[in-house]
Amino acid sequence: MTKELRIGGITIGGNNPLVLIAGPCVIEGEEFAISLAQRLKDVSLDLNIPLIFKASYDKANRTSISSARGPGLVEGLRILKKVKEEVGLPILSDVHRISEVPRAAEVLDVIQIPAFLCRQTDLLVEVGRTGRPINVKKGQFLAPWDMVHVVEKITSTGNQQILLTERGTSFGYNNLVSDMKSLPVMRGLGYPVIYDATHSVQLPAAAGKASGGKREFVPYLARAAVGAGVDGVFLEVHPTPEQALSDGANSLELDALPSLLKQLMAIDQIIKEGGR
Repeated sequence: MTKELRIGGITIGGNNPLVLIAGPCVIEGEEFAISLAQRLKDVSLDLNIPLIFKASYDKANRTSISSARGPGLVEGLRILKKVKEEVGLPILSDVHRISEVPRAAEVLDVIQIPAFLCRQTDLLVEVGRTGRPINVKKGQFLAPWDMVHVVEKITSTGNQQILLTERGTSFGYNNLVSDMKSLPVMRGLGYPVIYDATHSVQLPAAAGKASGGKREFVPYLARAAVGAGVDGVFLEVHPTPEQALSDGANSLELDALPSLLKQLMAIDQIIKEGGR
């Protein structure tokens, strides 16, 4: 049994119901963020699934120097704070530098470490010191059992509020594959595990100056991961993915979300009732 994390009014881990982490890849303006957060909240309330809203204020690891990155730290955190206050959802976003951490910790309910930075010791220690819940995405280059070292870096600060997220493993060039065995392996470390079903269908840098993706496979992988006993699902969701400023190719269309969630919640109930 994993530890339980309390984020706002949401409890993740143990034998608690599936949690949804969802939102756009990057903040596309204040009005857009608030509107999408409200629509996601409406879906979550209708289906009774706990929701954490996610959006990046700065995508510092984009493929090209010309790629859209978002509004930046100051404006992005202002918008996320407004989403939190007006829509009433806990907020998750990622940090890339130690200097961002103090300001991010003032707003975010969950601080996320991007996959490429999951071994950055000083960054992990700094976010650990905030006392905030931390979601670490497993690097595409990292074995699931090696996440124990990531956990140890954070817990060295006394912070045990940790989520571990699988988002696919590099499989040759411009391709990712999901090994479902990694999910129980990481859960065996004692912390809740999240499956990122949208980044797992990403094709890194496959579109030349941007990443490609195959969003049609999101439901298949999400269902498999929930069947493997994850504690939550991470989904990048957009009303019109073709127009998204970032990760549109692997984002789930908003209208497709309710039917997928119903399936995932049904699978989760079976798994929880049968014991993992």
